[in-house]
Amino acid sequence: MSSLLQYGIVFWIIILLGLNSFITFLTRMLHLRRAHIDYADFIKGVCNVLDKGNVDEATMICEDTPGPVAAVVLTAIRHRKADSKALREAVDNAGRSEISRMERRQATISIACQIAPLLGLLGTLIGVVKIIQAATANAPLVQSVDLTNGLLQAFFSTIAGLLVTIPCHAMYAILMVRIERIVIDMEAAASEIVAYLTRSDTSLLERESHEEE
Repeated sequence: MSSLLQYGIVFWIIILLGLNSFITFLTRMLHLRRAHIDYADFIKGVCNVLDKGNVDEATMICEDTPGPVAAVVLTAIRHRKADSKALREAVDNAGRSEISRMERRQATISIACQIAPLLGLLGTLIGVVKIIQAATANAPLVQSVDLTNGLLQAFFSTIAGLLVTIPCHAMYAILMVRIERIVIDMEAAASEIVAYLTRSDTSLLERESHEEE
């Protein structure tokens, strides 16, 4: 236990911060991987179903498909009877909501990127203070041990801060690239479904009315 504590509490806080960031990265990567779909095939399938007047089936397809693309298309279908401006606004709001949801837990990694080096500096300064205290002490036998502990705490805190900060920056960048790709697909899908519904709103409504009769 004492051998673990010689690195200082700040060192272990940095390690826990790094582990938490890594776990968050893995969970977000799995989530984004499930959320990424072939939007072109998805839009084509939904439009084919809508061409047949099966709005309920198209809605079910969107509800059963994970990810922002399906959520945005579902919003468009639910607002298909609105005018083009209201339809576009509903789709844009849904898109912003999906982007916010994708970025929700990335703050953990972003905070780690900023805090880890500062914690490393704090641990280093605490180690330096211990060295100074040991150097000015009047107990020579204890002095060498305290000096060693102070040096270890200073060095390991600095190293831990850097070893956590660098991977966190990389993980954050990887997640941002993944999200950007999904956002591009989502915007393309939104434009296509809005164009489709705006172009065929009259015939689609006529088919729905005919089915209700």
